[in-house]
Amino acid sequence: MAKYNYIVIEGNIGAGKTTLATKIAGQYNAKLILERFADNPFLPKFYAEPERYSFPLELSFLADRYRQLREELTGGGDLFREFTVADYYFMKSLIFAAATLTGDEYNLYRQIFYIIYGMLPKPDLYVYLHMEPERLLQNIRKRGRSYEKAITTDYLKSIQDNYFRFFTQNPDNRYLVLDVNNMDFVGNDEHYQKITGVIFGEDFPAGVNKVIL
Repeated sequence: MAKYNYIVIEGNIGAGKTTLATKIAGQYNAKLILERFADNPFLPKFYAEPERYSFPLELSFLADRYRQLREELTGGGDLFREFTVADYYFMKSLIFAAATLTGDEYNLYRQIFYIIYGMLPKPDLYVYLHMEPERLLQNIRKRGRSYEKAITTDYLKSIQDNYFRFFTQNPDNRYLVLDVNNMDFVGNDEHYQKITGVIFGEDFPAGVNKVIL
C-alpha cells in the first residue's frame, strides 16, 4: 500500500526534479507526470528578450500546466499504479511569474492563478529539492540547452526566494525541503536511497519540514 496518493517533486531550474520523479516512478510503479516545457514556443524568446515575452510566456505556462494536471489528475485513477508522482505542481506558475512580472501584470496574473489553483487536487506531499544557485548553474550548463544560456545566479536566487515565500504564505500544505547540495542522486544510488528513505520512511506535519542530507 502506497504511503501517498500524490506527491510532487519541486525545485529550482537544474535541481534534478525530472530525474528524481522518473526514478521514483520506476522504482515504486507510480504514474509519472512530467512538465511539457519543451513544447512552449515562448521559452527561447523569453530568455532572449525577457521584458517583451514574460507575460505571454507565463500565461502560456499557466494554461498548459492547468490543462495537463486537470487531464492527468481528474480522469480517474490508474488501477495498475501505486500512486502519482509529478516533477512540478501548479504553484510553479505563480513562483516563476513573481520573478518575471511586475506591477499590474503580476497582480492580474496572481488573481487568475488563485482562481484556477483552487480547482486542482492538492498533493499529499510537496518535496522541494534545495540547491544553491551556483551549483544549479553548473547543472544547467552541463545539460547544454541553448535557450538556458542567459540564466544567471541572481535569477535562480529570486526563484528560490519565491518558492519559500509561497511555502510560508500557504502553510496548510505539507512541504519537505531536502537540502541536496551534497548529494548526487543521479550517479550515486546510495544518495538516491537516502532521499527516498526520507520521503517514504518518515511522517511530516503540515508546514515546512527541512532535512539536510
